Amino acid sequence: MTDTSRPRVVVGAALRSGGRLLAARRTAPPALAGRWELPGGKVEPGESEPEALVRELREELGIEAAVGARLPGAWPLGRSLVLHVWHARILSGTPEPLQDHDALRWLAPRDAFTVDWLDGDVPAVRHLMEQQDPRG
Repeated sequence: MTDTSRPRVVVGAALRSGGRLLAARRTAPPALAGRWELPGGKVEPGESEPEALVRELREELGIEAAVGARLPGAWPLGRSLVLHVWHARILSGTPEPLQDHDALRWLAPRDAFTVDWLDGDVPAVRHLMEQQDPRG
């Protein structure tokens, strides 16, 4: 039996390169298609948030990643989901839109809001743009 009183966690990756942030354009579900998000996905039962993020990045982008610190905060994605964002770095591979996405963009801070972010991702992206890259 699942606990329906707590929202299910969706993990998002703050993947950065040269001060730029990776954004992914969704293809599904139809209501979200064409809008941009931080790559990631739902945490499955029995998975930790970092494990889920590593799995999702492998499935969606074809990369192996290391998960770092979690950003403070939790952002609601409707009634039943909540977004937790984690810093992550690419260990191997080049990100490609393999599953649920048709395009990727590395966005410089000045370009961060030139894409149509999903509503739930906007506050997380705003928070990311206000802070320095943790690796300097």
